[in-house]
Amino acid sequence: MSGPAEPDAALVLSDVRKRYGTVRAVDGISLRVRRGEFFGVLGPNGAGKTTLIEIMEGLRVADSGAVSVLGHPPVPRDVALLPRLGVQTQKSAFFARLTAREHLETVARLYGVPAARAADHGLALVGLTEHADRRVEKLSGGQRQRLAIASALAHEPELIFLDEPTAALDPQARRDLWRVLRELKGAGRTIVYTTHHLDEAEALCDRVAIVVAGRVVALDTPVNLVGGAGLPTRVLVPEDRITPERAAGIDGVDRVSVSGGAVVLETMATARVLSALDDLIGLAGVQTRTADLEDVYLRLTGAEA
Repeated sequence: MSGPAEPDAALVLSDVRKRYGTVRAVDGISLRVRRGEFFGVLGPNGAGKTTLIEIMEGLRVADSGAVSVLGHPPVPRDVALLPRLGVQTQKSAFFARLTAREHLETVARLYGVPAARAADHGLALVGLTEHADRRVEKLSGGQRQRLAIASALAHEPELIFLDEPTAALDPQARRDLWRVLRELKGAGRTIVYTTHHLDEAEALCDRVAIVVAGRVVALDTPVNLVGGAGLPTRVLVPEDRITPERAAGIDGVDRVSVSGGAVVLETMATARVLSALDDLIGLAGVQTRTADLEDVYLRLTGAEA
């Protein structure tokens, strides 16, 4: 079903549901993504993220609920809407016998955009220019992942769906893609993004929805989610400086553990604990780690140790 059009919204979902037998893959999700927003969808494997994204893309049909994509229903397929969307899936299809350049030129022609310009721009965007004449089947997994992203962007879509785009990338390639995504957002593109890299979501997303068992259990900016979670600060002291027993006796310390060569003190009273440590042993080598989006995610998904 289509939802009501909202001029400033790229996506509007209202009480969307999808079942597979007895499994409620999407169980009454409502959300709204603003135009120009970088929106993350997070959750453990099997949470319903991919089904939800495929409903937005029009690749799956919801059992019930309302969906609006750029003011239009995603199903039935709308030939006027499709060129406005860019889609990179977890298992992207390629013209494997073509070179990377030929593949992008073919994709561009399918969308009716200048092929040579789109191919050159796409290859440069994802760092594949030097591999332009290599056949797709000869590219590494990470290179094919970058080619899939370039394919999704070849026609300069308004709304871009990226499903775990950095999954096969090395750390430098991940950071390079972050730059590309920030540039796209700066150009006014709307990006809907799934990832298992929580540092990535925290660095890039304006807002994130955390999905567990087909339901949105949290939806806010990363800053607000972390700030509102009431999670402790971790104070790390080299284990040759203090014993766990002595650390546990410091006023304001709630929990003590040993990890990675450090005695880890968890506290909601950081200043008080640091002052006490300074009096006891000094602060040389002491580190503090504030809570981040990963901590919030682990608590909400039930994976917290």
